Amino acid sequence: MTVAERPLGRSGLVVSRLGLGLAAIGRPAYINLGRARDLPAARTPEALYRRTAELLDAARAAGVRYLDVARSYGRAEEFLARWLAERGVPPRALTIGSKWGYRYTAGWTLDAAVHEEKELSLARFEAQLAESRAHLGPHLDLYQIHSATAGCLEDAALLHALVAGRRAGAYRAVGLTLSGPTSARALEFALAARVDGERVFDAVQATFNCLERSLVGPLARAHEVGVGVIAKEVFANGRLTNANALPEDESLVRGLRAAAAARSCSIDQLALAFVLAHPFVDMALSGAVTTAQVASHSGALAVTLDAGAAAVDLKSSAKPFPGEASRARLRA
Repeated sequence: MTVAERPLGRSGLVVSRLGLGLAAIGRPAYINLGRARDLPAARTPEALYRRTAELLDAARAAGVRYLDVARSYGRAEEFLARWLAERGVPPRALTIGSKWGYRYTAGWTLDAAVHEEKELSLARFEAQLAESRAHLGPHLDLYQIHSATAGCLEDAALLHALVAGRRAGAYRAVGLTLSGPTSARALEFALAARVDGERVFDAVQATFNCLERSLVGPLARAHEVGVGVIAKEVFANGRLTNANALPEDESLVRGLRAAAAARSCSIDQLALAFVLAHPFVDMALSGAVTTAQVASHSGALAVTLDAGAAAVDLKSSAKPFPGEASRARLRA
């Protein structure tokens, strides 16, 4: 089915309810479950670009008009730029967001000790903005702080630079993404941030799924004041899909399958429909790595859920969503 569209808060950007993120396909190692099954054994840059192009073609045909990349997603920006050029996609035909703050350090290997390095400084912003613009140029619509912290949100020089970039047309909107237990506090700082009376942040991208609901209140408040809301990790890095064979999640998966069967949908469609049923969510990101997953995720828009009720009662069957450190073991 064709994916519906809506404004991303008051940013001036238009997005599809479903967006496609390239984190899991822009580099050979990522933290999602099921990658050994879904991706080619030889994850060369050219092989992953071919898969990226297939995904982007399928997503575009389904009506997906928001694409998500980052400087730390290996060659994701490069892959996207190549696809845009090869398909002759003009600026603003799609809405494209990228992020700065992390630097990819794994050198295209699966078993690197460190895959990315974080620095939320003004110098890192300036350097990575130049890199993002070199790849995406006028296609860059939303530029986001990657996993923002309260500390960087108190950096007056950085906030001025973010606003200056928007005013100069380097990008059309400023955003931030949130990760970890300090997300709510960081969002408070972001909503309060002003430069010469002008709101700094137009959008927030945060983890939200049926296992991780701690930001429901803060995200709803952000949306009420005109900040666009993008939901990420809606499948909990694969835990809310059929790829989850973790022994500790056996009861979770069993409950999800029963709830999905009752609604004649798949587990991943149930998880995505749960997120999209919340009115404050403008868009949910798919991290699909196969065209079949793109089709399944697009089909989730036909699944109707009551936002006031949980898709399935997980309190007694599921352990909490893993934190930043423990999720490293999911890397494949």
